[in-house]
Amino acid sequence: MRVFKVAIVGNGFVGKTTLLRRYSTGAFQQSRVMTIGVDFQTVLVPLDGETVKLTVWDIAGQDRFASLRDSFYRGSRAVALAYDVSNPESLRDLPRWQEEASRNVPNARLLVLALKIDLPAAVPRQEALVYADSLPAPFFEASSLTGQGVAEFFLGLACCVLEEQPPPELVQR
Repeated sequence: MRVFKVAIVGNGFVGKTTLLRRYSTGAFQQSRVMTIGVDFQTVLVPLDGETVKLTVWDIAGQDRFASLRDSFYRGSRAVALAYDVSNPESLRDLPRWQEEASRNVPNARLLVLALKIDLPAAVPRQEALVYADSLPAPFFEASSLTGQGVAEFFLGLACCVLEEQPPPELVQR
């Protein structure tokens, strides 16, 4: 079984921790959880008859943890840049997260991840697609509440660490 380190980054409370817990437990956790520094969890992703083991580092988004973050990226094969569709500021801040990721792991694959898609969108989807295309990075959408897109995101993440193109049916365009 192949094992890879990946990171999920973005502003605080965009839904990174809830997404990870939804995938690993299959259930939605209602309570808001603030990550202190970093949290990590190992998830198994079935892909083409094998299992890919991802050690997912959920990096705290609050500015007070900025001085700690750089070391948490080390060794990441991919970095998902996550934002909350109901919070425009979280999308506007993605270039800052992208710069931080690229500075720390310049060869990591990048993905753009829209979270909380069950909520009314305050961010035009097209704006996020244009940003993803500019990187270039695959674009995914997920709701931890409904589960929509969660498994597809982790499958796409596994494809990216294996340096394969995610299947077109997984990538949101």
